[in-house]
Amino acid sequence: MAGELLHRRSHWWPPFAELFEDFPVELRMGEHMIRVEESEEDGAYVVRAELPGVDPAKDVEITVEGGVLTVHAERTEERKEKQRSEFRYGSFTRSVRLPEGVNEQDITATFDKGVLTVKAPMGAVEKQARRIEIARGPEG
Repeated sequence: MAGELLHRRSHWWPPFAELFEDFPVELRMGEHMIRVEESEEDGAYVVRAELPGVDPAKDVEITVEGGVLTVHAERTEERKEKQRSEFRYGSFTRSVRLPEGVNEQDITATFDKGVLTVKAPMGAVEKQARRIEIARGPEG
């Protein structure tokens, strides 16, 4: 009876590794996770990340390697007297696996009103590590 129950339970839960498939590929100790939205728009895979209070030219690095897009940001705390702060400071990282068919060489990024948008066109697959520059939006 107990063996039968155990066998039935194993069908209710996916294998352990599958429980963590949608978690970041890499998150170092002491880093916070960046919240993202992922979608497909006009033939491109699009990732939007909330990054308020950072300067994309100085504080954000985007890399792509081996089919994984990684966004890393640093937010430093201004030193002033305050009663309480719920803002997060320090390192923020998020890695997402790119879908098959993304052309890694044509990935672009823009930053506007605290939101980073990374667009990866779907097309021929070329996998070579590189850093992605960030262009400023009209109000970013």
